[in-house]
Amino acid sequence: MQKKKLLTLFLSTLYLSAFTFGGGYVIVTLMRKKFVSEYHWIDEDEMLDLIAIAQSSPGAIAVNGAIVVGYKLAGILGIIISVIATIIPPFVVISLLSFCYEAFRTNLIVSLMLEGMQAGVGAVIGAVVYEMAAGIVHENNIFSLFIMFFSFILTYVFNINVVYIILICILIGLIKTFLLKRSVKS
Repeated sequence: MQKKKLLTLFLSTLYLSAFTFGGGYVIVTLMRKKFVSEYHWIDEDEMLDLIAIAQSSPGAIAVNGAIVVGYKLAGILGIIISVIATIIPPFVVISLLSFCYEAFRTNLIVSLMLEGMQAGVGAVIGAVVYEMAAGIVHENNIFSLFIMFFSFILTYVFNINVVYIILICILIGLIKTFLLKRSVKS
């Protein structure tokens, strides 16, 4: 049973990585669809938590997502399998493109196709933002709504670097967790 799950994890992350254009935020939606909706390995709330961890960790979000999902599903072996499967497609594509760089650089059709793909990537990123915000709104947690709204205002209105906002949110989360654990003990 474990071997079948590991094989499915490998093939799923390989497939997602091979057919995802536009970076990590695009793969987040597809991972959610695959692991939450199709396989039912992870529930919706847990997936949101895993995505938040992947986004706030340094490095490529696709690899970070593979790490947290792989660990959740199969521990250290799951991490190894999902990361290898995630990095194989970009590695192969970049290696092949490096040999043909000059031909692709000046090809009008390839250039126009890539520009068209940018619109699709924008739409998928918009869908991810909408789904994550809708999840927070449906929770009816005033604290989470405040954090989401406050983070948006700091970024959009005051143009504060997202890194600082993430660090502040980590600090707030740690304080909240500490206070909750403390209140449970007493």
